[in-house]
Order: sequence, then structure tokens, then C-alpha cells
Amino acid sequence: MNSPFNQEQIELLNHLLPTLTEAQKIWLSGYLSAHMMGSLGTTVDGQVLSQGVAAVPRPARNNVVSEEVTVLFGSQSGNSQGLAKGFSRKLEERGFKVTLTSMSDFKPSNLKNIRNLLIVVSTHGEGDPPDNAQLFYEFLHGKRAPRLESLRYSVLALGDSSYEFFCKTGKDFDKRLEELGGVRQSPRVDCDLDFDEPAAAWFESVLTSLNGIQEVSAGVAEGSTATVVRNAPEAETVTYSRTNPFHAEVLENINLNGGGSNRETRHLEISLEGSGLQYEPGDCLGIYPQNHPELVDSLINAMGWDPDEIVVVNKKGDERKLREALRSDFEITVLTKPMLEQAAQLSSNDGLRELLASGHEQELKNYLKGRDLMDLVQDFSLRGVPAGEFVSILRKMPARLYSIASSSKAHPDEVHVTIRTVRYQANGRERYGVCSVFCAERLQPGDTLPVYIHHNPNFKLPADLDTPVIMIGPGTGVAPFRSFLAEREEIGAKGKTWLLYGDQHFRTDFLYQLDWQNWLKNGVLTKMDVAFSRDTAEKVYVQHRMLEKSKEFYRWLQEGAHVYVCGDEKNMAHDVHAALIAILEQEGGMSQEAAQAYLAEMQQQKRYQRDVY
Repeated sequence: MNSPFNQEQIELLNHLLPTLTEAQKIWLSGYLSAHMMGSLGTTVDGQVLSQGVAAVPRPARNNVVSEEVTVLFGSQSGNSQGLAKGFSRKLEERGFKVTLTSMSDFKPSNLKNIRNLLIVVSTHGEGDPPDNAQLFYEFLHGKRAPRLESLRYSVLALGDSSYEFFCKTGKDFDKRLEELGGVRQSPRVDCDLDFDEPAAAWFESVLTSLNGIQEVSAGVAEGSTATVVRNAPEAETVTYSRTNPFHAEVLENINLNGGGSNRETRHLEISLEGSGLQYEPGDCLGIYPQNHPELVDSLINAMGWDPDEIVVVNKKGDERKLREALRSDFEITVLTKPMLEQAAQLSSNDGLRELLASGHEQELKNYLKGRDLMDLVQDFSLRGVPAGEFVSILRKMPARLYSIASSSKAHPDEVHVTIRTVRYQANGRERYGVCSVFCAERLQPGDTLPVYIHHNPNFKLPADLDTPVIMIGPGTGVAPFRSFLAEREEIGAKGKTWLLYGDQHFRTDFLYQLDWQNWLKNGVLTKMDVAFSRDTAEKVYVQHRMLEKSKEFYRWLQEGAHVYVCGDEKNMAHDVHAALIAILEQEGGMSQEAAQAYLAEMQQQKRYQRDVY
């Protein structure tokens, strides 16, 4: 009743205050304290504070203690690691003391000493933690995990909403830290493939909370003031990246498979001249493809749309003709549960609502598998939904990542990739991989392709050039090992190398056969074993070759060899891992538990690295 505020202000405050977190309230109190010490535009330490800058009381400059922040990342392909590095750099620029580390390098016993924790983690496969997050995940969910009442934390989760267990690892970390007594600084954010904007929003929310904590600590002051800058403009450097791809010229587009093969594998050579893009062996090339024009036209006809209608294609409000937008800007070959939920709001179809209702989870899972947008509009009679409304619920066209198959030292200003064409029948229609068929059927030398370099710090050659290297890569999984060997040839590495490669038929499917033969001849490749599964009565795969050479394989491990695995995760990578366990049990006399611990230690030492998909 004695409030100094008018009725409108009271209503605004009553609406705002219940929505604030404790950290936000702390920040707000620090900000208001600043106005009691001096208004915006005040000169402090010889500098004029402009709009957006608050003068905050703090002790003398030399006595200020920066707030400490620990940033942990779990990353399989490098996205989480790249984001964590960027966030850490920005925090340091704002005066925080930051410790950045991979979950595999973090000592779990230190967790109880941390005050501010940020976790950036992806979900791998069917809801699994990335390789470098596995041990920390197990510790945190085990009985030895400590109580964390003094911990403030926030989680950024990366994933793919087309998978059933979308962002599961991040959700698990978020839930477990709360169970252990931690308090969220900022709500968890779950990112789909297009993660830039939600990740930036999460960081701003975290930064607001951290600023409040740091400013209040600094606000117990004795006279002097500090400047805290909000959203200070940074010098912009134009670089090509995932959000600003380079339009590169295609130099070569060759089918590597011989006549009679039931497979088609394209070898693309692409010019990077003038881009400034650089890569290392183990990195990937991101390619933005186009949807098949026939599918686009079928979708437009089925919905009764005008192909020349102008639609908005992004949050910036950029516009494009509908046909062009559906070809280049939006994903139309993958269905996700969130997209179906939004489609149900645009339609009056009861069948779609029933599919999404509780109790139909398995039916929904089965429907999402292998179907696309054309199936959705036909199965649930969505014709009549305006094009502008419909495209607003679609995911942006995601880039496809391909392991780089070249060395920039051997091929300056070029990058090579290996792409297997995917075609199959499902639900009464022919289906195909968006990028692989685009490259195989509609991409010619001289055309340009939007590309960027995706750095993968978790799949790198050993720094010691004398270290033995074992490479296991059937099919297109052999691509990065072509890069590895080309690089080692250029730098004169002397360590032994062993390649295990497999495919269906020796005569038609031996990818890069001449390259391997040349490297065997000049000693860059020490040893090679092959497995062509359809050339023998009983199918033989790379894991079988490993077991046949188990004694030699174990000897290489004892000599400190680094093991690299690239290719299919669901089958090959699992079978290779099982073969490694068997070799350690058989040749090293280890129990299964000891063998698993041995491989876990190899992973932590980066002696066992996987690039699986």
C-alpha cells in the first residue's frame, strides 16, 4: 500500500518478478545499484559510458577477483567442442576466469569444488553420450557422484530431432545435476541441426546470470567503479563457415566403382581457391545440397501451391520463390515429431492428431522412419494449408558432412570427398539420399557447390611421426585414411601404418586401389589387409581380418599404435570394438572388464579414435 510505484508499474512488476530466477534477481539488484552510484553516460576511469553500459561499484581494480567458470564439452564430431571454445573465449573477454576441458580430460573428483559449470554436449547414435563423454557420464550417474549443493550449472544439448532420443545426453546431464543438488543458472536449451541461433540465445541467458553474480560480488565496494559492457560490438572478419558457406567450383566428379557393381561411389575434387578455408586430415567437408526437383514439384502439386509464390525462408525475413525455397532452403525428406506436432496445429485432420496422441508412441516411431513430407501431406490430406504457413514449420536444409579424402599439402587449394550414392525403395516409392543423388545426378565439373570446413579435433593423426598407426575403414569409411597417408607422405612420417579395408567385390568395389598400391610400394603404407564380403561363400569383414591377425595387432598396440575407426556405427563400429576386446582378452590375457578399461584408457589418451555415423 505504501509502494512508490503507480498502478501500471505495479502490474508490470507483478508480472515480471515471479518469472525471474534467483540469478536474474541478483543481476537485477546489481544493475539497480549501479544507477544509485551514477547514471548512464557517466565518465568512469577516463572513459565515457555509452548506452548499454552500466557503472557497477567494485573494489579497486587490482583487488577484483574474477568469477570462475568451468566449461565441459562432450563432442563426437566437433560441434559441441567448437561452441564450447567460442563461449569460453567470449567469457574471458568479459573478465571471467574460464577453465575449458573435454569431459574425457576432466577429473570427476574436482566436480564438488566447482561453483559455475557450463555443459555443452551432443547426443550420439540412439541416445548415447559421445565417446569423450562416456566416462564422465557414467561417473555422474553412479553411486560415487558427490552432492553438489553449491553448484550453479546450465546445459546446452545438441542433437537431431529426427532421432527418437533427441538430445538425450544433455537432458540426462541436466536432470542428474539437479538430483545431486545443483541449481540451474539458466534453463537447458535443446538444439536441432540448425543450432546457431538457439545456442547463441542460451549463451546470452547464461551470460546474464553470470554477470549478475560477478557484479554483485564486485558491488561490495569501497568507492571505485567498474564498467560492464553489454553486447559490445566486435570487429567483424568475413570468413566462410557453416552459416556463410563458400561457393566452390567442382573440378572432378568421378564414379569409383567398376562396371557391374551394384554401388555408385562418387569421388569429388573441389576447388577452395580464394576461400581462405584450411583443413587437416580428419576434418570434414560440409556440403549444402538441393532437394530433388521432381520431389519438389510433386509436393507443390499435391498441396495446390503456386511455385512462384514468395515465402519467407529464415528469421531475418529473407524471401524467395516457393519452388526455389523448397529446393535449397528446407528439409523435405525427413519427418520429425516436433514438425508433425506443428503440422497438426495447421490442419484439422483427426488421423494426424491420433497418431501424435499418448499411447501411440511406437506407431509414431514406425511412421517417421523412412517417410518424407510428401508422405505426410498425402497420408493426412493436408492440401489447402497455405505455403507460407507450411514452410514456417520446416527445418532448414542441413549440411551433409563427409570425411575429407585429401591432404592440403599434397593438393593445395583443393579438397576431395568420397560419397556413396543412396537409392532404395520404401513405402511404395523410390527414395534416395538428398546429397548423394544430387552429387551423382545433377552436379557437373564447373558447377559450384556451397561448402565449408567442419573441423574435427577428435580424429587427428598423432603428433609423433614415429607412432604406429592402424586404420580401419570399410567402404567410404576409408576416405579419411587416404587423407592420412597423403599427409604422412608429404611430411615424411616414418611410423608404421596398417590399413584394414573392406567392401563387397574386389573387381568392382576396391575404392582408391591404385593409391593404396602406390603407398605400399613406396613404404608410406606398411601393411594392408582387405575383406571383400561377397567374393567368398562365407561373408568376411574387417573385424574378421583383425581376429586373424590378432597376435600382430596386439603387438602393434603394445608398441603404442594409435587405432582409428571410420564408417557405419550401428554394425561395423560395434563389431570392430568387439574384435578389439576379443584381441585384448586372447592375446593380452585380460578379463573382459580389463579389456574394456584398456580401450577406455586408449580413448582418453586419444590412441583410439572413431569417426562413426
